[in-house]
Amino acid sequence: MKGDRQNQENRSGMNPRVEKAYLISVQVPPADDVETKESLEELESLALTAGAEVVGKMVQKRSAYDPATLMGRGKLVEARREIEAARADLIVFDNELSGSQQGKLEKEFGVRVIDRRALILDIFAQHARSREGRTQVELAQLSYMLPRIRGKGLELSRLGGGIGTRGPGETQLEVDRRRIRKRMKKLEKELSHMESVRRTQRKKRKRAGLISLTLVGYTNSGKSSLLNRLTRASVLVEDKLFSTLDSTTRKLRLPTGETFVLSDTVGFIRNIPHELIAAFRSTLEIVREADMLIHVVDASKEDTMKDRMKTVHEILSDLGASNIPVIVVLNKVDLLPYEKREFLQKRYPDFLQVSARTGEGIPNLVSKITQSIEEYMPLSIGPRVINQQEL
Repeated sequence: MKGDRQNQENRSGMNPRVEKAYLISVQVPPADDVETKESLEELESLALTAGAEVVGKMVQKRSAYDPATLMGRGKLVEARREIEAARADLIVFDNELSGSQQGKLEKEFGVRVIDRRALILDIFAQHARSREGRTQVELAQLSYMLPRIRGKGLELSRLGGGIGTRGPGETQLEVDRRRIRKRMKKLEKELSHMESVRRTQRKKRKRAGLISLTLVGYTNSGKSSLLNRLTRASVLVEDKLFSTLDSTTRKLRLPTGETFVLSDTVGFIRNIPHELIAAFRSTLEIVREADMLIHVVDASKEDTMKDRMKTVHEILSDLGASNIPVIVVLNKVDLLPYEKREFLQKRYPDFLQVSARTGEGIPNLVSKITQSIEEYMPLSIGPRVINQQEL
């Protein structure tokens, strides 16, 4: 009973113990210093979102990864000293780790080691609220876990106690590959049924002649805030990564009297685990079937805005949605000085500047939507698609 209670607390994000996380990135070509710095800063944001206290960071530049531990021997010794001094009880690598690498690193450091993918999966496990969301996250975690069972043995039984371990729970993590595959098949069947229900709902909207608009963008770009502003909804809004996982659809009534459906989606992120893309395929189907996309960009992130836009473009391509008409919205402009806003206007004259928080620019966005629908949708053309080269 105690283990079940602990696992339930972990699933709901109620575990009161704050873990001290030490972050490590191994930089190899073609990654440069700027890219590595931005990725490590994002990893820190992810760790904070998961509920950890970041007590240190380290970057090692190498010509290639060490097959056994990614890092070189000298850097391992240096990292171990810093980890012990900081009293860290969790190591998070910005690089993907194999099961054997994870095991060897844990022996070297004497504390738990996870990678970026496990951290993202943990955050999804904390934030999943709906039955579909929880099912998708569990499937993604089991898919991630399955190839890492070999060589771990009974160590897996400790899962359910900390960042990177929330989700299926202790008993599930002690089973063998055959039982995990059986559980995955059951979850896939449940998701298939949910997908059928979702598809039926979309068909009903299509038959009703409702044009669908879908918000896409990098995580924490303000999509949910924009949905609330446009539709007067009350979707959860938090200044955290992946605060909203479940897609939300609301009616959008324009001043002209026309009614559309506006949907919010899970935010994207660089190096998003492929297990999540696969598990969330039914949720992301709403992107592929949209008549028009509204790409929400956090304009206040000056240093990373361009790269984040490219990440979203790449994920849309992976989803088969790169040819859907798109309106690009630069959100959070209320946080920018006048000179910066003027610069963005000159560089991206076709992008709309708005603030979902204050309502600034929202009338212009509504007018743009109206104009695009009236001028292009009847001809099945739509507004122009933004090419990656323009970003």
